[in-house]
Amino acid sequence: MNIFDRYAPFIQDFIYRNGWENLRAIQAAAGDGVFNTDDNILLCASTASGKTEAAFFPILTLFSEDMPRSVGAIYIGPLKALINDQFIRLTELCEEADIPIWHWHGDVSQTHKSKLLKNPSGILQITPESLEALLMHKHAAISKLFGDLRFIVIDEVHSLMRGDRGGQTMCLIERLSKMAGVNPRRIGLSATIGDIEGTGNFLSQGTGRKTFIPKIETKGAKWRLSMEHFFVSDIQAAEGKDIEALPELAPATDKAPEAADPAMGYIFEHTKGKKCLIFVNSREECEAVTTSLRSYCEAKGERDRFLIHHGNLSASYRETAEEAMKDDEQYMTTVTTATLELGIDIGRLERAFQIDAPFMVSSFLQRMGRTGRRELPPEMWFVMREDDPEPRAMLPETVPWKLLQGIALVQVYLEEKWVEPPNLSRLPYSLLYHQTMCTLASCGELSPAALASRVLTLSYFSRISQEDYKFMLRHLIEKEHIQRTETGGLIVGLAGERLTNSFKFYAVFKENEEYTVRCRSHELGTIVMPPPPGEKIAIAGHVWIVEEVDHKRHTVYCEEVKGKVPAYFGECPGDINTKILERMKGVLSEKQVYPYLMKNAVARLDTARHSAANSGILTEPLICLGGNMWCLFPWLGSYAFLAMERFLKIRCGDALGIRGLSPSRPYFIQFKMNASREDFFRVVREEAEKPIDPMELVYPKEVPLFEKYDEYLPVELIKKGFAYGVLDIEGMKNRIRSWDSL
Repeated sequence: MNIFDRYAPFIQDFIYRNGWENLRAIQAAAGDGVFNTDDNILLCASTASGKTEAAFFPILTLFSEDMPRSVGAIYIGPLKALINDQFIRLTELCEEADIPIWHWHGDVSQTHKSKLLKNPSGILQITPESLEALLMHKHAAISKLFGDLRFIVIDEVHSLMRGDRGGQTMCLIERLSKMAGVNPRRIGLSATIGDIEGTGNFLSQGTGRKTFIPKIETKGAKWRLSMEHFFVSDIQAAEGKDIEALPELAPATDKAPEAADPAMGYIFEHTKGKKCLIFVNSREECEAVTTSLRSYCEAKGERDRFLIHHGNLSASYRETAEEAMKDDEQYMTTVTTATLELGIDIGRLERAFQIDAPFMVSSFLQRMGRTGRRELPPEMWFVMREDDPEPRAMLPETVPWKLLQGIALVQVYLEEKWVEPPNLSRLPYSLLYHQTMCTLASCGELSPAALASRVLTLSYFSRISQEDYKFMLRHLIEKEHIQRTETGGLIVGLAGERLTNSFKFYAVFKENEEYTVRCRSHELGTIVMPPPPGEKIAIAGHVWIVEEVDHKRHTVYCEEVKGKVPAYFGECPGDINTKILERMKGVLSEKQVYPYLMKNAVARLDTARHSAANSGILTEPLICLGGNMWCLFPWLGSYAFLAMERFLKIRCGDALGIRGLSPSRPYFIQFKMNASREDFFRVVREEAEKPIDPMELVYPKEVPLFEKYDEYLPVELIKKGFAYGVLDIEGMKNRIRSWDSL
């Protein structure tokens, strides 16, 4: 029997109604895995390949034949928008079979949630944070809600493997399974996985099952890809030069008004009459770009055709953008961060822009994959911006780092199909604290042994020792986050209650202290560090003047005004793999012409290659900038680079007379040095040959707070987590070994 024939009649009818003539390869593979094995399943296929339907067609078929006596499947999605989108798609699919679909997150009404609690059934779609809240506050109802749970579908599984949020998701699944006495099969979905086998093992942790990973043959897709470079001035790299390069993928429909920023004018011209997304790398930039593009609309007397979408906006603003983008009759463009990077269907999207390079290959693929649906090829236009180098700027500041990074991201995928592997070597002490407090808040009093057996046995904490856990618990008792009862049991203490009673506690991703911004009755979104009354802020793509700041209620009241002003939401760190930095060096050293580069990008790269060859940075990692000023180009990713700068300062600084060390992560390190080039390499090699205790590379008074709950941990564990779980010392030592011939 083929997979289509095995589907329930209502699934077959759904396929006929949608005009699908054949099952896609991903759907046949998923059906084979669900129907013919008892394994967990990892489905990896391109964006818009139908992974969600592929997972749910066989699940719903099995449910229609034997309806679960509780919630039968949980779908865990990383974003509310993704859950809202899938809720609509699955509701249509399940109506005929009378299989209920429930969604549960912060924007869902209490009435809808209450109906599920009274009648647990069907499929529950939920975020990790809402699932955490459910386990904490509905502890007694878990066995009733999930006593016959058979499947857990984890969407965009790659996005949950970059830090504590993925760890939290896996802990939640294990905790729920133990509480409900079930062992549901796990199905992971992703378009961009770097290490498929490693991800399969991660998915199966604690289940006793193997992971079935079907090999899915896909046709080679054609891309429409371009990359252009702009100086923030009127004189561009290609002016006055006869250059062969990729012409514009499509002619501009009209000319923008004279643009202060030529890159913005270029984007303005090429979004007109189109439905587009513009991806940026931070919320600040999202606001600034939206404000600029809207000012061009105003200058030309056009209607505003630009929307905005990022994590600090209110739900109403985000949903307005999502609905407008789904309407194929509206030619709107949305400026967005990673919030629209994942699988929400926004209809017939014609073009995606990326301002500057993203940090990861997976982000590039996800973002480009937003286009190319409904028979169109994926289309991405990179727009690289750079300040004009000053005439007396030093060498490292004249290198077009963002352009090189963009080319490297594209090339490593085109050449090797390489995507970042998951980082599973961390010591997740912050998450350990969070899961400890959640378990106590949920279960009430537990003996230390019972608490450890519930928390420390979770698969994600396999690298954490019992000694470290005891040390953490003693610290938490001392700080009153945990309290010891007269009988020797442990409960949440007074300081712990203040945290666990807040809805913000459910999340493990770091949040800044946020203020809600309101204009009369409208909620605009949130900001951090609000300015005093009379100052301006940028949010929701407009500029507002602050009239009042209510610090007690964390609310800012404002009125809209004209003008431009920088926005601020907090830091936006990048995480770049060493593979990308090495390929960036390759881009500078080779003569290859990349077919997607446009004329300014070709001219700028030519200049950079000429400068790199003359300066010696391609053969010499250490360059003298003049006098006793030096610059090191280690070509290392974020965490090996971090180890390198600390190693130079702590282990080599005195011997070499290094001072004024100034890193531009992860590209170069400038410093003053009293030693010679030969001395530098001799000392560095000698020190790297000696044993290195990672704790040595933590500064004496430093407390490196990286994760949300680090501040509540013992200082010793914070330092240990950073030294052993963040710093890539082996990557740094490998680079130093490669300098042996210098």
